[in-house]
Amino acid sequence: MNISSLNKLFGNIDIYLLDQILKGRFTKKMRVLDAGCGEGRNLIYFIHEGFQVFGVDQNPSAIQMARVYARTIDREYDPLRLQVAPVEDMPFHQGAFQAVISSAVLHFARDTAHFYAMFDEMMRVLAPGGKLFLRMTTGFGGMEAASESLGEGTFRLLDGSTRFLLTEKLLKEVMKKYRLRYLEPPKSVLVHDLRAMGVLMMEKDG
Repeated sequence: MNISSLNKLFGNIDIYLLDQILKGRFTKKMRVLDAGCGEGRNLIYFIHEGFQVFGVDQNPSAIQMARVYARTIDREYDPLRLQVAPVEDMPFHQGAFQAVISSAVLHFARDTAHFYAMFDEMMRVLAPGGKLFLRMTTGFGGMEAASESLGEGTFRLLDGSTRFLLTEKLLKEVMKKYRLRYLEPPKSVLVHDLRAMGVLMMEKDG
């Protein structure tokens, strides 16, 4: 397959999500939710391949674009699967999905309460035994100590941005509270002297 064909199939997908796809973490029997989907860059492969994929984003313009892209790929795709909604208040019933994707979303939490509100909602709609792909900034690799704490879980990073960090303490609390287990060891990719981005693939206990 040439580069043009690969770009058409995958689009600008999160490379770490692609890694999980290639490992067979997602199947067409699953209903998959992208919580904070933006314009849908992580939905392109799933739509091409006929997955039952849904998305929410609080930006109406982003959802409008995601709907356009989805219908361009699949004229039969139901645009109402893509909804304008914040991650902390999603219009889906409890246990509706067998997989939830959260890519570069939770580090925009305003504070610890907001982080937990979003996580609570993702866990509400994730069925027992369901899988969670999580990517966000972390405090690992010395980044928590090197960054300026602004309180309530937010930090000014070395790159000048303000982000909510997933710290070692918070990660332990999250794993226990939501009864999550790792499907593979978690990792943080260190962008030298700037930030650390964590990649976690987890499963919710049945």
